[in-house]
Amino acid sequence: MPTQLPGAASSFAVGYAPEKGQFRVYVMALAALAALAGFIWWGNPIALVLAVFFGCASFYFFPLIETERARIGAGELGIFIEGFGVIPWRAVGDIALRSYAVRTIINEEIQITLSRPLAQSLVSDWRSLPYHRLLMRLPWSMTPDNVVHIRTEPFAGTAEGIHAHLQALWRRYRGY
Repeated sequence: MPTQLPGAASSFAVGYAPEKGQFRVYVMALAALAALAGFIWWGNPIALVLAVFFGCASFYFFPLIETERARIGAGELGIFIEGFGVIPWRAVGDIALRSYAVRTIINEEIQITLSRPLAQSLVSDWRSLPYHRLLMRLPWSMTPDNVVHIRTEPFAGTAEGIHAHLQALWRRYRGY
């Protein structure tokens, strides 16, 4: 559930839910260690390849266990997205909640359509991350038609709740 920031009734911030990343990170790390032990014990190069694969998967999903950090949020200045930047309200053209199915799983994502080109839409550009963070999972993706996609599955809170907060703040501040 989105948490209110102290002293600011018109802003919110959301991090990852604690249970969303533990399996992905810890099981993959354990599998990497087991495969590495198998390589050391038997000298099988396939075990080394598996150890690297599982280790990289664990590293990629590591941000999901950092639950104390806000990943997305909004306030009077605009929407902030970790690893992307701050989008001012005047640069937001639309905020939509979309659902799509992959086989039997329903995924929901928030789509933020920018009304300007990306270079003019960011107040703060946080896309230049350290090299090790570039290999980790980011909470956003972007299409060439200026739409930022944020999958809501790993976040603490419902997609509808996050969307409702963003919509309410957008309606309140878009004239500024």
